[in-house]
Amino acid sequence: MDSDSFRSSERRRVGLIYDERMKKHFDPILKDHPESPDRIYKIWNKLQHSGIAQRCTVMGGKEAKDEHISLVHNRKHIDFIKSISSKQEKFWKEMTKKYNSVYFNQGSSEAAYISAGCVIEVAEKVAEGELDSAFAIVRPPGHHAEPNQPMGFCLFNNVAIATQYLLDKRADLGIKKILIVDWDVHHGNGTQKMFWKDPRVLFFSVHRHDFGTYYPCDEAGSHKMTGEGPGKGYNINVPWEHGGCGDADYLAVWDHVLIPVAKEFCPDIVLISAGFDAAIGDPLGGCCVSPHGYAVMLNKLLEFAGGKIVMALEGGYNKVSIANSVQACVEVLLQQKPIIGSSEAYPFESTWRVIRAVREKLSSFWQSFSERLPVKVTSMSSPYIQVVSSDSEDEYNTFSNRVAQDLEKDIENVIQPFSDLKVNDGTGITSQASTNSLTWREELSKIDIWYATFGSNMKLSRFLCYIAGGQVEGMRKPCIGSLDKSKPKEIKWESFPHRLFFAREHTTTWGPGGVAFLHPESNSDEKAYLCLYRITLEQFNDVLLQENTSSFDLNYPLFDMTDLQSIEERKCVPAEAVKNGWYHNVLYLGKENGIPILTMTCRLSDVDNFKSGKVGMCKPSKEYANTLIRGLVEGKQLSEEEATTYIQEAASRAL
Repeated sequence: MDSDSFRSSERRRVGLIYDERMKKHFDPILKDHPESPDRIYKIWNKLQHSGIAQRCTVMGGKEAKDEHISLVHNRKHIDFIKSISSKQEKFWKEMTKKYNSVYFNQGSSEAAYISAGCVIEVAEKVAEGELDSAFAIVRPPGHHAEPNQPMGFCLFNNVAIATQYLLDKRADLGIKKILIVDWDVHHGNGTQKMFWKDPRVLFFSVHRHDFGTYYPCDEAGSHKMTGEGPGKGYNINVPWEHGGCGDADYLAVWDHVLIPVAKEFCPDIVLISAGFDAAIGDPLGGCCVSPHGYAVMLNKLLEFAGGKIVMALEGGYNKVSIANSVQACVEVLLQQKPIIGSSEAYPFESTWRVIRAVREKLSSFWQSFSERLPVKVTSMSSPYIQVVSSDSEDEYNTFSNRVAQDLEKDIENVIQPFSDLKVNDGTGITSQASTNSLTWREELSKIDIWYATFGSNMKLSRFLCYIAGGQVEGMRKPCIGSLDKSKPKEIKWESFPHRLFFAREHTTTWGPGGVAFLHPESNSDEKAYLCLYRITLEQFNDVLLQENTSSFDLNYPLFDMTDLQSIEERKCVPAEAVKNGWYHNVLYLGKENGIPILTMTCRLSDVDNFKSGKVGMCKPSKEYANTLIRGLVEGKQLSEEEATTYIQEAASRAL
């Protein structure tokens, strides 16, 4: 059916699938967790009261089968998720600490199975032709879940399971090529990994990346990650450099990246990982896509696969925004309401830069990317204006000054800001801290350690930003500070037989340029100058947090007494809860006056990636290098000339 006859059809058969049982999954500790049961209820309630649900084919959910989940997840992971509900609260807490941004309770297993089953159900009905399109109102979400572990609120990867099911279990339906569009504000790392080598699946993800500092805080979301082997070129990442992106930015990517390549790929069905945390007013995303923007993006995808589209809810934590956005999308699927209105805003300059980089990287795989974009198109842009709020971190509250006033009506309520992936009051510590948080803080506040610093923290005023909050000259973002703002009890300087080097290419705090790392292995031929601060183990946890992520739920310590007691023998202990951070490897350097000396750096596997060129090495920016030099000079370790030479040599020597 061509697009014109498709759009003129009087009534589209649109499926809605929803099941109350998915509300049984909730955080037993943090009652106001952003990924709450109320998310899907608000959406369902909105569709019911607006009359939209009555125009759709409504279905209840059913649990996915293990044999279908095993198409993308390994047996150990399936057995783990299945066993959760039969465990006790102590086990849930232990697993919450072990895994990255997930929680568990007695309803988690059932909800996860139903969430995956719902997406399979509607995907199959759309592929069969029983439905033209469908929206799965599901939770927990799925796109972060990896083959062997839950992650980022996600337990099973719903969209990936449904995709593999259509390709491998229902080959009789003739679905040979599937386009997955992930417009959640976070990168779909799990989905990417599952189809990394599969040319039958074109995976497209547009997300905040912030040069690897935005969740999931790794390089997997880079535009350079294009697939492997037969799947090379079939993985497309569009990584925003900052927050504040809105309708104009997303539509520019649609027009100049997604739509051209989708035409070449010619999918048999389109599955959308429909996260709405890039929406106006979302407390995690820091972007400003309107319901109208989502409607236009979806409408542009209707020209493919005869309009066979399956949407599955992912993120989105402003309950008003997600309800409004989902309704706008379902109205598009029904094709019973014309899309009216437009935006006169232009994309950011950085948006065009990202688009050009994506097209250039993939130009050898897709003919539509072979030509350069006209200057008259890319010259129409808006400057990025960063707004720093005193109430929460700038990285998660940067909005463009170009948001039209008529879009602000979509924010119908004011909610307390959340941080990266956990609720936060802006001070760095969750305002809903549990009894567990108070208990560990009281215990660790009585234990002293030496925190050994080798980078910008060698400068005392810079280090105090991690304790008291704030920023010093050269920093592009403030620190949130520690709960205990007491200054270090002592300061010492020592040298250690480790290699100082610089890697990565950009940080949110300092901008372009590499940052300092200490080689985890000692080497008697090397000498690194480190400034030692005597602080409490509680404060060390808060510094460890800020070095690795913008914010986190610290109901549990990242490095506890058990870790401290074992590190002398183990030499290093990874902080698993922030394992995607650059400095999550806690390294033991000995003792000073009987007190353990700890630092934080990268893993040996990261060093291998730096050596191989998989992750770039880069000289530090002038501002960052000057901060290191000032620290060495103020600490009376080296003269300014000697300090400059020390930093320059560390930055120029190959590993």
